[in-house]
Amino acid sequence: MIPAPLFRDRADAGKQLAEAVIQQLREIDPDLRQIKPIVYALPRGGLPIAAPLAQRLGCPLDIIVAKKITRPENPELALGAVTADGEVLWGRQRVLRYQVRQMAQQEAQAKAKVQLSQMASACPQVDPTGAWALVVDDGIATGMTMAVAVQALRHRNLAQIWICVPVAPGELVEQIGPWCDRLIVLATPDPFMSVSRFYAAFPQVEMSEAIAYLSAQ
Repeated sequence: MIPAPLFRDRADAGKQLAEAVIQQLREIDPDLRQIKPIVYALPRGGLPIAAPLAQRLGCPLDIIVAKKITRPENPELALGAVTADGEVLWGRQRVLRYQVRQMAQQEAQAKAKVQLSQMASACPQVDPTGAWALVVDDGIATGMTMAVAVQALRHRNLAQIWICVPVAPGELVEQIGPWCDRLIVLATPDPFMSVSRFYAAFPQVEMSEAIAYLSAQ
C-alpha cells in the first residue's frame, strides 16, 4: 500500500520544518539573539527545504556537497559517501577490492567537486566559528551523505550541529542521534523505502534553481 503524501512538495516541507526548528531554537534562546545560526543544505534537493528556515532566521544559507560512493554495477547502493573536500565515510559492508574502492571514491568526489564549483560563486563567505549549524536535506534514506556532511562540518569549529529533515526511517533515528547535538525529524513513517514516496510532487531540483535559492539569501 502506497502511503498518502506527507508534504505537497519541498516548499511545503521546508515551511513545516522551519516552524519546528525555530520552535526548538526559541526554547533555548527566546529572542534568537544569542544563537548565531548558519543553515547548511545538502544540494540540490535540500535547498528548497533549507531556504525557508534561513529566511525566517535571517541567517546565511550555505551548502555542504556530499555524494554517495556506489558499486559500479549498482549506482543505487551506497557503500559510503564523500564530500567535495575529501571527507570520506564508508559503510559497514566494504566488499569491493581496494583499487575498486579508490576508483569509486574518486569518481564520487569528482562529481561533488563539479557540483560545488557550479554553486560556489553563490555561496556566502561566512566564518562558521562558534555558529550553530542547521544541516538540512529533503529526507534521509540510508544516512550516508548526511553522516559524511556532518563529519566534515566537525572540522569547522562550530558550537553545535543540528540535523533537520522532514522525513527519515524510524529505525535510523537512534543511529543518527549521536551524530549531532540535536536531531529534528518531522515524520518517521513505516514502511519507508524512499524519500520521494512522502511528497506529492518531488521533481529534480535543477542547478539554476539551486543557485537561485543561494543567491536570494
